[in-house]
Amino acid sequence: MSGLIGKKIGMTSIFDKNGKNIPCTVLEVGPCVVTQVKTIAIDGYNAIQLGFNEKSEKRATNAVIGHFKKANTTPKKKLVEFQNFEEEYKLGDIITVAHFKEGEFVDVSATSKGKGFQGVVKRHGFAGVGQATHGQHNRLRAPGSIGAASYPARVFKGMRMAGQMGNEKVKVQNLYVLKVNTQKNLLVLKGCVPGHKNSYVIIQK
Repeated sequence: MSGLIGKKIGMTSIFDKNGKNIPCTVLEVGPCVVTQVKTIAIDGYNAIQLGFNEKSEKRATNAVIGHFKKANTTPKKKLVEFQNFEEEYKLGDIITVAHFKEGEFVDVSATSKGKGFQGVVKRHGFAGVGQATHGQHNRLRAPGSIGAASYPARVFKGMRMAGQMGNEKVKVQNLYVLKVNTQKNLLVLKGCVPGHKNSYVIIQK
């Protein structure tokens, strides 16, 4: 799917023509530079590599600097490959937020916020077991039994238990494009997008 790289600015809300308040997310999308064009003859598949967000040359290796010099551009912090672009692009071409149109639907993938080690109530939505009275001590948010003793005498794989929550790649599909601001490279989407503020997001048609 064709798409662009962006950065999450934050959430806000806007009113539609009927006066309904719509929660939305503001993304800074592009401009992205074509830093590499891959072909079936050389790489075995067709794709273009896009770069986003400036990176200081002091923090880039000579190999990285040479890679971007082929595209006649400065080093970039974020690189992502996209396939099945409708248009054909050459090295050094710049793609802006105008690639998207108001009224269409997009998919957004990003790394969700890390929540650390969490229990089953927060991680999986358990209600908690036991009562708060009759001598109950400290088992209100416990998961309960995770398996029988004689059979199966083990804990099944995939059992919902406490553990690391968040900090994983998440894709939200079919987000409605409310506004496209080409002057400020802003994209306003209906609903929420995974990740914290200033985190990188990948927007696909």
